Amino acid sequence: MKAIVFEKVKSSKTLVLREVPKPIPQDHDVLVRIHAASVNALDYRPMQMGIGMPKSRIFGADIVGIVEAVGGQVSTFKPGDMVVGDISDNGCGGFAEYVAVAEDALVLKPAAITDEFAAAVPVAAVTALQALRDKGDIKPGMNVLIYGAGGGVGTYAVQLASYFGAHVTAVCSARNTELVRSLGASEVIDYKLEDITTSNRHFDRIIAINGHHPLSAYKRILSPDGMLVVVGGSLKQILTALFFGSLLSLGNRKIRTLAAKPNVRDLEFVLELVASGKLRPVIDRHYPLEETAKAMQYISEGHAQGKVVITIGSK
Repeated sequence: MKAIVFEKVKSSKTLVLREVPKPIPQDHDVLVRIHAASVNALDYRPMQMGIGMPKSRIFGADIVGIVEAVGGQVSTFKPGDMVVGDISDNGCGGFAEYVAVAEDALVLKPAAITDEFAAAVPVAAVTALQALRDKGDIKPGMNVLIYGAGGGVGTYAVQLASYFGAHVTAVCSARNTELVRSLGASEVIDYKLEDITTSNRHFDRIIAINGHHPLSAYKRILSPDGMLVVVGGSLKQILTALFFGSLLSLGNRKIRTLAAKPNVRDLEFVLELVASGKLRPVIDRHYPLEETAKAMQYISEGHAQGKVVITIGSK
């Protein structure tokens, strides 16, 4: 089968198209012929940081495809089923024509959703859901700030915050303002024109997605009982939130760091919202499998509008 494989030669790190053995499903595995995948930070950051590489050297967590074969102990799926999954806990492997993955990492794809839309959902939408609902304990009527609203997680966070009944203020680039407003934000701020962290405004919840400000700047604009949820960001920001978040949380203003985890119930929840028209995946670009390296480079630059999808197999 064809796959995009990470290779390191001396100081050069590259993604190359290779022929590799087709995986064989074990007892609890499902063999999926992949139709589409999408790119996430968890794909390109291991390359940048030099840690967390998949054992197979094949990245790709979000997949959608058709079940070709099942292991002897599989009871959930059968050949011919269309499935969706975040397979990051199964070693990734989505940038390939096939993957063998544990059945409990997958859910059935709703028929109303296209393959490309389904591939754009798992990691980003579930991350947004867990940031708002689980870490943020969002409630109707709250004033919520989504900082970094134009990317994959951000476009879902704006929609989900609106779905949960919050008043949404979103911060993004000028390129994304109209899009983000169409997703349900009540107010959209161009970060180059206004630094919201120096304003006199206050928010019940702040979701900082790859935010560029110090934690203290976000804390300054929290309401008295407000909460900041840090999602991603630079290594320095992540480490600061992990090691100093509890110290900065002294008092009623809280700082939390999200380590999103694959969860099939959460995935089914957001897929149902997509199928019913309450949640819309935003796709910036499509790349064929052989151009995955270009897709990774593009999204790592931080300017993608929503998601980037890799098209792989035929329908």
